[in-house]
Amino acid sequence: MNKIDDILIINTGGTFSKVYDEVKGKLTIPKSSKNLKAIISKAFKSKIKIKGMIYKDSLEFTNKHREKLYLAIQKSKYNKIIIIHGTDTMDISAKYISEKISNKTIIFTGAMMPISIDATEGISNLSMAVGFLNAPYIKNGIYISMHGYVKRYDEIRKNKDVGIFEI
Repeated sequence: MNKIDDILIINTGGTFSKVYDEVKGKLTIPKSSKNLKAIISKAFKSKIKIKGMIYKDSLEFTNKHREKLYLAIQKSKYNKIIIIHGTDTMDISAKYISEKISNKTIIFTGAMMPISIDATEGISNLSMAVGFLNAPYIKNGIYISMHGYVKRYDEIRKNKDVGIFEI
């Protein structure tokens, strides 16, 4: 089996998934992974399994949403999982999941710019996550893939003053 076929992507929304709604005149998060599926087919020439759920800006995430995410991860047959998540509370969700799951490799990623506006950052962060999961000898754990880094969730943080993740 292709190593990419061993990966599940869970799309929870966040800025990564936002699109401009011409009727409402603002960015919204559609209850669909259509843009993500298009990127997967172009960037990876593969059919990575995608599961969509929650579809919220991470500022709206509660522990109820995190529990729902945890249950989806726990029930999944996949041991390599990428979670598309908003960057504002990505660290909180990663910590929550780390306290409940230790037998899988999970990478949170997202983007500061919606992929519908400029896909460069989102594709880069997602590609780093996929590459990391396919590297040999990766230990189970919870990671964040952002801005050129893939680090354990507690070794990277969002610097809100400059708008980047750093170690």
